[in-house]
Amino acid sequence: MNSAIRRLAVAAIILMLALMANSTYLQAFRANDLNGRNDNRRVRDSQFSVNRGPILIGSTPVAQSKPSNDRFKFQRTYASGKVYAPVTGFYSYKYGRSGIELSQNSELNGSDPSMAFRRIIDVISNRPQQGGSVTLTLNAAAQQAAYSGLAGKTGAVVAIEPKTGRILAMATMPSYDPNELASHDLAKVDAAWKRLTEDPAQPMLNRAVRQTYPPGSTFKLVTAAAALSSGKYTPETKVNSPAELPLPQTTTPLVNEDNKNCGGSNNATLTIALRYSCNTAFGSVGLDLGPDVLREQAAKFGFGERQLPELSGVASQFPGDPNPPQTAQSAIGQFDVRATPLQMAMVAAGIANKGEVMKPYLVQNVKTADLKTVSETKPESLHQAISPGVAAQLTAMMVDVVNNGTGRPGRIDGVQVAGKTGTAQTSKERPPFAWFTAFAPANDPKVAVAVLIEDANIPRNDIAGGTLAAPIAKKVMEAVLGQ
Repeated sequence: MNSAIRRLAVAAIILMLALMANSTYLQAFRANDLNGRNDNRRVRDSQFSVNRGPILIGSTPVAQSKPSNDRFKFQRTYASGKVYAPVTGFYSYKYGRSGIELSQNSELNGSDPSMAFRRIIDVISNRPQQGGSVTLTLNAAAQQAAYSGLAGKTGAVVAIEPKTGRILAMATMPSYDPNELASHDLAKVDAAWKRLTEDPAQPMLNRAVRQTYPPGSTFKLVTAAAALSSGKYTPETKVNSPAELPLPQTTTPLVNEDNKNCGGSNNATLTIALRYSCNTAFGSVGLDLGPDVLREQAAKFGFGERQLPELSGVASQFPGDPNPPQTAQSAIGQFDVRATPLQMAMVAAGIANKGEVMKPYLVQNVKTADLKTVSETKPESLHQAISPGVAAQLTAMMVDVVNNGTGRPGRIDGVQVAGKTGTAQTSKERPPFAWFTAFAPANDPKVAVAVLIEDANIPRNDIAGGTLAAPIAKKVMEAVLGQ
């Protein structure tokens, strides 16, 4: 009998210890995962009753919670919802969170460990939990200029402060209204979700950081940077630039867009080649340097690295092992070169910042409900992509592009602009992509910008980076500069 009791007692103790271990594991290690599950209705009901903190541009909320007269107590609202949707994301009872609403969720709902003291005070004083505020780096005027410039088009705009990496604007088109997904009318939310997710135009896709495209001739900045950094080239070095460039291993030549030689010469300088965006010239340079040099230079600008994880940004890519014809195509931003608009803005910003590429960021600071600063983002260097001397040479070449070449539509009265256009071919079935990347003022850069136009609903022959993308970039830069 005693033996049976002992066995039963041991079994009970083991079960008790297992229960305690499981409870400790769930509370200490799985709590955040379980609380964050979209199918956890108890947690969702509780979170929707929290006074979630605002997302701010300066002191102006672009997302905030207001008291409601239903079971959720607070309604999440988005001012100028479509303008800021790619950044703020949405907060939905049924479909979870995205964007800053997702990446800064614990700060916004006040559950973050950094706000533990505030929660203790709330408990002691019997106050309901209140979320903290998240202030973004965006410039409201630049954001509106970017959004308005994309009207009627499919594309994206990114603007960066070169010296810090602060994101000043990030707009994509088409966009969507997060208020539709934040509604407490769940039937309407379902209908909106179905419409948005089934729309072939993908209005919920953040094209600025989540989609890569062939960068076309804007990538010639990377090729030029590699050439100048190699010591084999200067801005005045003459390069092979015929109307057609024979390529090894193929009978298909590389041709210039207008089927003419470069600026009236078969041996144009590197500056002239960039001014007129000559494919054959940069194809020649790419063949001379080789794919490894181009890939290494691209990596120094950030290719191959995911940026802005708070928005689930994807990495831009340079092809792994291209053959000579593919290398020539890669040198002009074709073949399998793929870049996000953010990445091409980083290229311009790196050149503007004396060759130093800064890590891009969107969150300026986080504060508690009583305005105590929890965190403040500090500028961080990512790579020294090129030397200050090479950056100065490239800047002068880009100024020439805007003053005398394909980038004329990006000129700003009284301000020196450095820029580069791009028109990237894909297939005969779809229109080319139009690009423009630039910074200003050239002698003291305050803003770098990249504009991608995926589709503008115009004839194929009218599509060009200078005519479509440059005017939008100009408006965004003017907004930042207060022009």
